[in-house]
Amino acid sequence: MLFNTAKPSAEILARINMDSLKNKEEVFTRLYRYLLREDVYIAAFQNLYANDGAMTPGIDDDVASGFSMDYVKELIEDLRNGTYKPTPVRRTYIPKKNGKFRPLGCPSFRDKILQEVVRLYLEAIYEPIFDKHSHGFRPKRSCHTALLQLQKEFTGAPWIIEGDIAHCFDSIDHDVLLDILAKKIKDQRFLNVIRLFLRSGYMEDWVYHETYSGAVQGGVISPILMNIYMNEFDKKVSDVGNQFHSLSPVERNPAAKEYEALKHKAWYYSQKVKRLPKEAPERPALIKKVKQLRQDKLRLPSKENVIKKIAYVRYADDWVIAVWGNKAECTRIKETLGSFLSIELKLTLSEEKTLITHSENKIRFLGYDFWISKEQIPKRAKHGSTHCIKRTLSHKVMLSTPLDDKIVQFMLKKQCVKFNNKTGKLYPIVRNKLIGFSDRQIINTYNSEVRGLLNFYCISGNYYKLSLFVYLMEYSCLATLARKFDSTTRKVVKKYSYKGSWSIPYTTKNGSSKRISFVKLDDCRECRLNSNSVDRINTFVPYRKKELWRRIESNKCEICGVPPENDRHCKVLVVKRIKQLGNQPWEKLMKRMHRKTLIVCPTCFKMIQESKMR
Repeated sequence: MLFNTAKPSAEILARINMDSLKNKEEVFTRLYRYLLREDVYIAAFQNLYANDGAMTPGIDDDVASGFSMDYVKELIEDLRNGTYKPTPVRRTYIPKKNGKFRPLGCPSFRDKILQEVVRLYLEAIYEPIFDKHSHGFRPKRSCHTALLQLQKEFTGAPWIIEGDIAHCFDSIDHDVLLDILAKKIKDQRFLNVIRLFLRSGYMEDWVYHETYSGAVQGGVISPILMNIYMNEFDKKVSDVGNQFHSLSPVERNPAAKEYEALKHKAWYYSQKVKRLPKEAPERPALIKKVKQLRQDKLRLPSKENVIKKIAYVRYADDWVIAVWGNKAECTRIKETLGSFLSIELKLTLSEEKTLITHSENKIRFLGYDFWISKEQIPKRAKHGSTHCIKRTLSHKVMLSTPLDDKIVQFMLKKQCVKFNNKTGKLYPIVRNKLIGFSDRQIINTYNSEVRGLLNFYCISGNYYKLSLFVYLMEYSCLATLARKFDSTTRKVVKKYSYKGSWSIPYTTKNGSSKRISFVKLDDCRECRLNSNSVDRINTFVPYRKKELWRRIESNKCEICGVPPENDRHCKVLVVKRIKQLGNQPWEKLMKRMHRKTLIVCPTCFKMIQESKMR
């Protein structure tokens, strides 16, 4: 056994989480000692090694490949002695949609491991107390849960405040963040580790720069620190909502009285019709009158009181607030929240992106467009075990896919389509970059792109309109295959024809034959999420021991089968992609195991590293 800890760290994390869940005001002490436990670092490695960033180096060559228990013991010894100091991150820039660039930090893997361990403990403490309206970078939550909650809670709202915080990650005040953390964590050594991460600095063109504010985008710990920081904003929105609900006068809708009068008249005459015999001469006129009264009733609002309230959804630094009030009240709420962000959190609202919009207009949020429908057309709907006539779409939140801004631009960027200058319509074209791929790789590339967008927009109301997108991508795929084989799309379809459609055959490693079909629109329609998932109170799950854990614990080289000498430990060899492996013996072994990891002794690891450099 490698680990001599009496109690697994998973039990400690679960206990911390339950304490935080039972008592929201719980204060935690002596957390630093939990950073000195070996098993939690294996859990952290399990979470990180499969990510693409795990093999991306910082300013040194330290990556996931080469991880071992010797590596962990050195890190723990530095923490125990108080000599640990994080390496400055390597800064790079990635393009944004508006043409600007977003700074991205690449920490050393040693720092990533410790950040993941700290993140596990922070998540155990804070996940139970985070606001239910927060959805970014949280377990069991996503853009879909945020949109489904919006669809559920924004029904009937007349005004929407669209919010965006300018440079949120880069503007986090370190002192404010540490003060927020100190309310729950009374362990200065643990907080000092977080302080070291925040102020580690960055290297750009091999020039060192200090960091006076912000959390590194690309850092493992940054998302949860941002959520802890923005949780104060969530609390403020809740306070503003409670005050707005209690102090704002309730508006009276005079037209609702007429609705009640028509409803009573329709009921009165319908009862009169029931009492009349079927042969009564006045019965048809009364039935006609009842139908007319019910139609007139459905043109009027049904509620007399308009309750003043707000609803709120946030994903990272993007948020929207629905206001049941007037525009002046929306302006006051916006100013109140802007003042709180500026004074208390030292953040700034983006003036060009923070707007007050009437709910009839389309609003862009998390890649979707949404608006509040005012359609008053009555339809037959099921109500319990019976059917009735209802205005089913009145005041409902409608979600739609921005076809021109998102779907068309995606296809143009991927060079799958072109515009016909005469008709202005799109037509599929060959993707020359994929011609060198195999037919199976070509269809898999298209399928992954199509399936990704279909899965993301599966909850939109105009999902069926993506059929044109699927059609254009399918024929672009066929055109690419036709160019590859110097043929035509018709001949390609005939060549791969199968059960009324087309699909590409291939043989598995077991020798069985299978086929790959192009993605269909209905394949991803079943990915709709259950809206009840947004109401979960506690979604924290402690880590579990996986197969990799057992392999590391065995401390046996999977190449030579010999344990390391002199009480040393095996290293974990990690590759980024299995399909990129060659034909060396260790590469063939990884292919056969179908694993991105290999447990090897220091001697074999050195041999492999030397073979890579040849």
